[in-house]
Amino acid sequence: MGVKTYSPRSHALRSRVGFDFKEITKKRPEKSLTAPLSKTAARNNTGMITMRHVGGGHKRRYRLVDFKRTKLEVPAKVAAIEYDPNRTCRIALLNYADGEKAYIIAPIGLNVGDTVMSSDKADIKPGNSLTLSAIPVGTTIHNIELRPGKGGQICRGAGSSAVLLGREGEYCLIRLPSGEVKRVLSVCRASVGQVGNTDNENISLGKAGRSRWRGIRPSVRGMKMNPIDHPLGGGEGVGKGHHPVTPWGQPCKGYKTRHNKRTNWSIVKRRK
Repeated sequence: MGVKTYSPRSHALRSRVGFDFKEITKKRPEKSLTAPLSKTAARNNTGMITMRHVGGGHKRRYRLVDFKRTKLEVPAKVAAIEYDPNRTCRIALLNYADGEKAYIIAPIGLNVGDTVMSSDKADIKPGNSLTLSAIPVGTTIHNIELRPGKGGQICRGAGSSAVLLGREGEYCLIRLPSGEVKRVLSVCRASVGQVGNTDNENISLGKAGRSRWRGIRPSVRGMKMNPIDHPLGGGEGVGKGHHPVTPWGQPCKGYKTRHNKRTNWSIVKRRK
């Protein structure tokens, strides 16, 4: 797993940094574990844009990744490490002992031929899934559930991980990548290890076209717009001196946008 640079045969290649894909062992996905993925260009059922700068992009198929890991006490062998265009990390193809196949997020240290299992009796090694109550304090974990049985929701991106800090009654204390310490029920599941593909942060696309291939459309600064289109637009010359806001007038630097009192109880320490 690493990155590679290119000879400057063009302006785009001069600054491009890409993956070497040495960890990928299978080019085509498992057909039974894929599903169609339609494009919406971030429009809802009425045609309104619900997210800006989305549209176009290469055709993809969705990989059905098992975030729940509910197939208990059945060992599985890692058959392949694959590329997933829908996420920043790699995925691992598992062949269970009973013949079933599944995809999971590939952590660092998980290789083809390794055996993983979802069980509270499983060893503390990358790829195994246990309830938080069965994981030793100080262990690095990922793919963490917030509600029992819902599936992992936290720490699923490339290179991300959390640390199990301790226990308080029926809850466990987890330090998230942001530095926030959160209470999670001990019966929730998590996978051991850190998510792989840590070099994802070192990638440089090199040209605007590669963003378009990913379905990301250009973003125009508010200062370059007209007053009717943005609060920061207009003015003679370079119109600075405004407070940074969104196109709808909400402050967007340093302004706290979290107003979820329902889950405030679960936060032991705020993020840095």
